[in-house]
Amino acid sequence: MYLATTGRRPDAPPRPAGVGRRIPGTVVALGAVSLVTDVSSEMVTAVLPLYLVLGLGLSPLQFGFLDGLFNGATALVRLLGGRLADRGSGRHRTVAGAGYLLSALSRLGLLVAGGAAGGIAAALAADRLGKGVRTAPRDAMITLSAPPETLGRAFGVHRAMDTTGALLGPLVAFVVLWATADAYDAVFVVSFATGLLGVVVLGLFVPADPSAPPPRAASTRPVPSPVPAPLPAAGPNAGPRPNAAPGPTGPTGTAARPTADPAFRRVVAAAALLGAATVGDSFLYLLLQRGLDLSAALFPLLPLGAAACYLLLAVPAGRIADRAGRRIPFLLGHGALLAAYLTLLAPSGLPAAVLVLVLLGVFYAATDGVLMALAAPALPAAGRASGLAVLQTGQALARLVGAAGFGAAWTWWGPRPALVAAALALATALTAAWRILPGRKARR
Repeated sequence: MYLATTGRRPDAPPRPAGVGRRIPGTVVALGAVSLVTDVSSEMVTAVLPLYLVLGLGLSPLQFGFLDGLFNGATALVRLLGGRLADRGSGRHRTVAGAGYLLSALSRLGLLVAGGAAGGIAAALAADRLGKGVRTAPRDAMITLSAPPETLGRAFGVHRAMDTTGALLGPLVAFVVLWATADAYDAVFVVSFATGLLGVVVLGLFVPADPSAPPPRAASTRPVPSPVPAPLPAAGPNAGPRPNAAPGPTGPTGTAARPTADPAFRRVVAAAALLGAATVGDSFLYLLLQRGLDLSAALFPLLPLGAAACYLLLAVPAGRIADRAGRRIPFLLGHGALLAAYLTLLAPSGLPAAVLVLVLLGVFYAATDGVLMALAAPALPAAGRASGLAVLQTGQALARLVGAAGFGAAWTWWGPRPALVAAALALATALTAAWRILPGRKARR
């Protein structure tokens, strides 16, 4: 049996009537939720290092330990969110909403924590917990609401809106701090209100069951009564009755093992392998800062450059993935990351820095949503969130290992030898992923 990466599974929900290549309203609504939520979260992310290190006196080592610990916990919590979302029809919105609400409430936790280390740790944990819980159900709702052949474009639209929020968040935080004479409490209050708005948008505009077809307008034309089909004759060779309950090989059985598809397991393996050879963005920005001798005040502008490129390229990359197949763009995106590593090894300068930021934006545009679109058709609808959670968790944990390994190599050998080692590791991982990833049609 063959599985096309853009085809439909036999157990996939019926496609709503009239759905062509336009982006479903559910995807746009989820994009709006992510946009508003990212404004809220990036407001805090932009000021948190200054607030904790300069305002409360935490050492960089303490801040790095807290941030790394909670980012690792986020990856594991995704499994819980995916499992809870798949336990019943319509649970995706409920679980995702709980995650969004928890992240919004964490801003109030930072507000009331004051300088207490325990309160700050609890607020950060709540934020990461909310992010981990909501990610897989949200992406599953995108795959369930959009036709399989347009998943790349759907994820491109969502990721573009999400990145818009990430760009606006630091700007809003800057305006609030400027208007309130550096009052961090005001940033937390505005962030909480913005996050709560995202929860409201989710409840009002995202349907509980994204796979259900929209209600059709009532018609005055009489509808003929359907003629019941004859039941198949009983016997050892008879097929299943039309309304027979699904057995262990039907949707119920596949939901219990959403990762049973060999093609999906190969996607997980390739994503984890490439993730382990990926250097954390912060290290790349630090290398750029060293090469340009950039001042600390201008350092926060570097992530904005990569995010702006990602915003511009997310939708075109999704369109290309839908037309050409998602395997090639995903691999080419990692090729762009490898080119960024090699550029950093060349003589530094402003043109090289701009090229690195562009290549980093290309990397995210061609891999983030495209990976979800590549994996989703290999998963049963009833186990979609659980399967995507496994993929996201494996990739996130692999990236943590890769970032830790690069940090250790930098400490022992210096930045340039560490970057050479990272480039060799990524080139090797790309070669292996080319063979591991299923093609346009993969044997099951």
